[in-house]
Amino acid sequence: MVNYSFSLLTFEYFILILVRISCFVYIAPFFGMQNTPGRVKVGLSFFVSLLLFQLVPKESLGYTGIVGYSIIVLKEGITGLLIGFAANICNSIILLAGNIIDINIGFSMATEYNPQMQTQASVTGNFYSYVVMLLLMITNMHHYILRAVADSYQLIPVNGQAFQWDHLMQGMLTYLINMFVIAFRIVLPVFACIMILNCILGIMAKVSPQMNMFAIGMQLKVLVGLTIMFLTISLFLNVSDFIFDEMKRTIVSMIKGMYAS
Repeated sequence: MVNYSFSLLTFEYFILILVRISCFVYIAPFFGMQNTPGRVKVGLSFFVSLLLFQLVPKESLGYTGIVGYSIIVLKEGITGLLIGFAANICNSIILLAGNIIDINIGFSMATEYNPQMQTQASVTGNFYSYVVMLLLMITNMHHYILRAVADSYQLIPVNGQAFQWDHLMQGMLTYLINMFVIAFRIVLPVFACIMILNCILGIMAKVSPQMNMFAIGMQLKVLVGLTIMFLTISLFLNVSDFIFDEMKRTIVSMIKGMYAS
């Protein structure tokens, strides 16, 4: 039988737990998508907070007045946002790869709305983004993300944040470096084939100057690009492993930057 009893101290703790979890759910991938109903986000945040309420040790908060409590609320909100943001920004890897592919095959002028990043994205970037989101659910990566914010209370208790801005900035710089490396690995087959095609078109333009290589090249680039994407889609499971590993590393880096070792 589950027995919940609230006092003034425990209710203050529940509010702080709810703030961290709700800020995380608001921005985290899969949980914070634009097309996810708001009632689902609120309900998930409330029930996860209710479960964690029984597990988080309740110690004295040590604040004075409403201003002190507001500062603690702000710190808890920043903690949840940083953990969710660390997982969410890894979607930009696949969007960057899609943009590079579309620039090479000629789809860069066409953009669609991406509900995960809440911005305009290229056609290929949107397609790859949905594939990665599907693999995220199949591999239960969304469970890992939710467990990460739940386990963060072991290292970062309520009102126990010690923001190390140098460590957080170093983690973001490492992510930016890895983002370009992973994105280039994704686009390498298409990039290599398009480069070979450009060399062939350049040779043909010299051999047969009467042919309009610009008009022919546009159609060939689209055909070759889509063919290579079709042939390499089976390798996307390995691609998602790189993205999920980077997501785990970024989450761990963010959490390490918010507690005193």
